[in-house]
Amino acid sequence: MEINKYIDHTILKPETTKEQVLEIIDQAKEYDFASVCINPTWVSLAAEALAETDVKVCTVIGFPLGANTPAVKAFETEDAIKNGADEIDMVINIGALKSGDLDLVEADIKAVVDASGDKLVKVIIETCLLTDKEKITACELAKAAGADFVKTSTGFSTGGANVHDIGLMRQIVGPDMGVKASGGARSLEDVQAFIEAGANRIGSSSGVAIMKGLKADGDY
Repeated sequence: MEINKYIDHTILKPETTKEQVLEIIDQAKEYDFASVCINPTWVSLAAEALAETDVKVCTVIGFPLGANTPAVKAFETEDAIKNGADEIDMVINIGALKSGDLDLVEADIKAVVDASGDKLVKVIIETCLLTDKEKITACELAKAAGADFVKTSTGFSTGGANVHDIGLMRQIVGPDMGVKASGGARSLEDVQAFIEAGANRIGSSSGVAIMKGLKADGDY
């Protein structure tokens, strides 16, 4: 697979304007990225603009804190899909995981998986806030709940993806489940390192710089 098809071209900042979303969409068309990853309010716009392409519309659920109830996340998911989302990136209940309430964490993920139908679900575990033991548990719960991917980060916390975490996540989920590295991929070298460690999707706002062989500024 070409590098472009690893990339979820991302813009998730709260101050994002319609013009910026349209720019990201145009870039995704030009470079034929795997998807654009946008906040739910822009899903309809992106779905219409990308209808004649194979670039997917990816959106985020329970973002960025993961602290909504399973019912709210399920409703968000259904609404996003109704508006044209192809892929769902949902944030786990991080506080529940750290409290040891593993039944709630799994139920939370499963609510989104069930609501997603045949759409791809990526589970953001926010690795920077977890111990390795908690990362392992989160991956196991995502797998048990029927998710398609585990994903490192929202880009809104204290850190993003690193090679250690990608390798650990790949080891836990095995060869058949996806691993998405998000936050920290700002160059082609970063992307290649994450892929070598086991990632098969990269979330980045630096997709164009990556494709041009440049090093982008920023942290996502």
